[in-house]
Amino acid sequence: MMQESPVGNVMRALADPTRRTIFERIAQTDEITVADLTKGSGVSQGAISQHLKSLKNAGLVKERPAGRNVFYRAEPKGLTPLFDWLNYYGVFWNNRFADLRTLMKELDP
Repeated sequence: MMQESPVGNVMRALADPTRRTIFERIAQTDEITVADLTKGSGVSQGAISQHLKSLKNAGLVKERPAGRNVFYRAEPKGLTPLFDWLNYYGVFWNNRFADLRTLMKELDP
């Protein structure tokens, strides 16, 4: 069985719309607790905790225990594998578009 790549972990974590929403809420704050994430979300605290576990395993969030609370914050470095992957394919598409532009100029001077 093939081991999942770091970019695969990030993509899988962000593929779920609920997890993406949770990540976006965390990214908009300095730190936030599970209880605060649960309020108004329509998702149970247990489900929020499971989504946070996936985000943490993908390297997208960090946690800081403080007494009975655990505070979560976004980990920007966790998105690096995704940025690297997009940059790699961005160069590919830029080259293809440049070739297409050249071809179009040759066909319609």
